[in-house]
Amino acid sequence: MRAASLFLREIRIEHTLFALPFAYVGAVFAARGLPHLAAIVWITLAVLGARTAAMAANRYFDRDIDARTPRTARRALATGELAPGVMLAAVAVGLVLLLVAAWQLNPLCVELLPIAAAGVLLYPLCKRFTWLVHIVLGAVDGLAPLGAYIGIAGRIDATGIALFAAVTLWVAGFDILYALMDLPTDRENGVNSMPVRFGEKSARPTAIAMHVGMFALIAIAGRLGGLGGSWYIAGLLATAALIAYELLLLRTSENIFLLNERIFSTNMIYSVIFLATVAFGFGLRA
Repeated sequence: MRAASLFLREIRIEHTLFALPFAYVGAVFAARGLPHLAAIVWITLAVLGARTAAMAANRYFDRDIDARTPRTARRALATGELAPGVMLAAVAVGLVLLLVAAWQLNPLCVELLPIAAAGVLLYPLCKRFTWLVHIVLGAVDGLAPLGAYIGIAGRIDATGIALFAAVTLWVAGFDILYALMDLPTDRENGVNSMPVRFGEKSARPTAIAMHVGMFALIAIAGRLGGLGGSWYIAGLLATAALIAYELLLLRTSENIFLLNERIFSTNMIYSVIFLATVAFGFGLRA
């Protein structure tokens, strides 16, 4: 039981809820209403599998860096409480679950699966080579709404790509702020990030700029996807309110750890609110 508890803590299984709302947004856009229950179940399992594989791969590849970083030194792989093989097994199980879910959705999802698997497995290595690691992480998370969109629509089009790009910028924006927590240690360990490359002062305006870009892409997705009306305007207003609140936090918060905690919690709530505005905007048609 302790090993299972440690494993779930390591991969932050509860944060799967963070990725799900925008996956459902992609599905609702494709269906122009509520997808069938079976599709929702398979999309949920696909996100669970992909995120489990991604987090396990991240923990496996980063175990030595984690051991040298004060914030992460107590992680189970860094301390030896969990064996690295546990994470490798979790990667395999997560990818199998993703494959099964993709197979149940449609053939195009299966054909595109290698791209998703490559992103899941290669992201943890990118921080060793490029400061664009935040964009890579954002793109991996952006595959959730795009994959769900393809799973329902059976095609790739401009609407799905706009949602993918919006989530890419959304995640990349607050991942840049997340990197500030380990900035001194990252420099010592040779870990690449935008704050390491361009300095701490670049992080805050860049994160906001990315979220402004997300706002524009969400507006474009609504236009392309045939969604309008008061509910979608409410979704855009929620996005604008999120950006305004982040600006306030960035101007008033000196504790970077507390700042990241508040931004993460706020964005999790926002994703649920935005999903609701999209669903009601399409009239909750089944």
